[in-house]
Amino acid sequence: MSDRPNRPRYAARLNAFGARDGVAEMIRRAGAVPGLDAADLNFPDHVEGHAPQALGAMLSDAGLALNGFAMRYYGDPRLKLGAFTHPDAAIRQAAVDLTRRGLDALAATGGRLMTVWAGQDGWDYAFQADHARMWDMTAEALAAIADHNRQIEVSVEYKPNEPRAFSVLPDMATTLLMLSEVRRDNLGVTLDFAHALYAGESPARAATLAARSSRLLGVHLNDGYGKRDDGLIAGAVHPAQTVELFVALERIGHDGVIYFDTFPDASGTDAAAEAGASIALVEKLRAVARTLAADPELAAATARQDAPATQRLLARALYGA
Repeated sequence: MSDRPNRPRYAARLNAFGARDGVAEMIRRAGAVPGLDAADLNFPDHVEGHAPQALGAMLSDAGLALNGFAMRYYGDPRLKLGAFTHPDAAIRQAAVDLTRRGLDALAATGGRLMTVWAGQDGWDYAFQADHARMWDMTAEALAAIADHNRQIEVSVEYKPNEPRAFSVLPDMATTLLMLSEVRRDNLGVTLDFAHALYAGESPARAATLAARSSRLLGVHLNDGYGKRDDGLIAGAVHPAQTVELFVALERIGHDGVIYFDTFPDASGTDAAAEAGASIALVEKLRAVARTLAADPELAAATARQDAPATQRLLARALYGA
């Protein structure tokens, strides 16, 4: 990975910086964190009521670049039973239309990346879902969204469950299957580290799969214990897997913004201190990853699937000789 001296490198979840205080204040607080140089805005939460020029000025004044928008459907009570998979065609259309408005607002603000996570699309009971129909409805919605503005990249973020017991797109392989059927060149996938963990995935393998059959458009970094979306400081629980992910990103040539999707606000942790800790820890782990990615001894040990040798090399890189 390059050092990217003139390009944004890290973004953070904006709502952690005091959602009740308004978008301008959240942006100001995020911009005050050393090393944080980009932001994602939720649509419609952070955008409606603000002119594109005003949003651009808020970000610029805070020293932040716009990484992109993230769609949020939870504000509409009609969508609790589903956004793209609601049984009522009019409500499905409303979800698509909301996303189209988000794409238009993103284009007006100068952004080029829309992240879509439809957490309401799923089921809770046996026989509640017509699985083939839900699949087709999701594919139709994604095609319509991608076709609305082919200059904007649309990244699908998967998650195993929550708020529904089962999600239509719960893991990387299922999401890639969906994207292979929709077949739009501006569609890709977002990998969330904690989502991958509790989907039972290796984040490094998930990133590698994305690069093989689609495009990895977003990386949400955090950590957790693999039982839910904990949103902890990146690298705090799984440093080895975080390093392995960065080695995979190095090898596939991914050099996009790292978005810290963490939840300091859930426990009253200071958001600026937490974001700073994530940046400090990840900078160290990325440096380790760059060393390991170029290490022929590690490559040889991995090729022969020699676990003791790889773990010794990892320990040496992480903790010293």
